[in-house]
Amino acid sequence: MPDFNPRKLSVNLIPPATFTQPAEGRKYTLTHSDNTGQLFLDIGYKYNLQAVNPQMRDEVLAEWKKDVNGYSNLIGSAHVDGGEFSLSAAGVRLRIFMREMTTALKGIVYGDRPFYAHYPHLLDAPIFIHYRSSYPQYSQILYYGTPRQYLS
Repeated sequence: MPDFNPRKLSVNLIPPATFTQPAEGRKYTLTHSDNTGQLFLDIGYKYNLQAVNPQMRDEVLAEWKKDVNGYSNLIGSAHVDGGEFSLSAAGVRLRIFMREMTTALKGIVYGDRPFYAHYPHLLDAPIFIHYRSSYPQYSQILYYGTPRQYLS
């Protein structure tokens, strides 16, 4: 993914989702085109798995969830591997995901700006990304700040 360019972001609300509903369980599917640099963000009650390239698996999925204390968190995931890639290939994929995650999160947050007008407290909610891998050294959950920092 290239650096974030708002003009290259396409946002699709999947009905019955709107810019106000749902809050909890709101799901984001972010995909991109390597050729054009275009980002595609789908927002809905479910992930848009039809947008996911099953060979590349370079999407970022995220969802608003409440933790055990009732606080909202934006929980995301990136598919590093499920055993289909070698250890070295999985390592390369992890490094690419980590390098590009800021751009992906900017796309997700920027694309849903009207939502934050209705839920401004979520601008300060924590973001966690789970890098999913069958290799223990690559499977990790990292903190990525809050949505507020991705709007500037």
